[in-house]
Amino acid sequence: MTEFILNLIAWGGYVGIFLLMVIENVFPPIPSEVIMGLGGMAVARGDMAMTPLLIIGTAGTTVGNVFWYAVGRWIGYQRLKPFVDRHGRWLTVHWEDVEKLHRFFVRHGLWVVFVFRFLPTFRTMISLPAGMAKMGLPRFLLATFLGSAIWNGVLAYAGLLLGSQFEELQDYVGPVAVAMTVGLVIGYLYRVVTWRPRA
Repeated sequence: MTEFILNLIAWGGYVGIFLLMVIENVFPPIPSEVIMGLGGMAVARGDMAMTPLLIIGTAGTTVGNVFWYAVGRWIGYQRLKPFVDRHGRWLTVHWEDVEKLHRFFVRHGLWVVFVFRFLPTFRTMISLPAGMAKMGLPRFLLATFLGSAIWNGVLAYAGLLLGSQFEELQDYVGPVAVAMTVGLVIGYLYRVVTWRPRA
């Protein structure tokens, strides 16, 4: 994966960064941590400048998230009810839970989107309920761009400061990510087994 990212950055420069960040948010398995970290390393080598890297990388993040926001708007909130009623056990939620989450999102959506930009995986997933709740597009874009700019800045400056050692972080990040994923799967299976429908 790192080789693919390096080749695309070498081929397209800032355009490569933009495309990678769009793709990363449409297909989350491509890690933004590596993309912006390698971008920071390019800044350290003098191949890029930090300001355009952050602006273009964050623009790519925002465009990628608009895709899932649009999907959420198209699906809509009420269309979920038959699906939740039928598959509540596997979703481990009741429709009343969905309604509560929807109301919370309508009230606090701007800050929810902003804060979730700092959380792995949820950075992209939060765009879907934002669309379903019909959050205003300007507010969504503002929260997404600002939150993503801060997070991308942290990653890019980490790449700048760590230099070539940034790539070695994958040796440690990989096992931690696997452990977290296993923990989430175990937690999900426990909820499925213990889930009981409400009267």
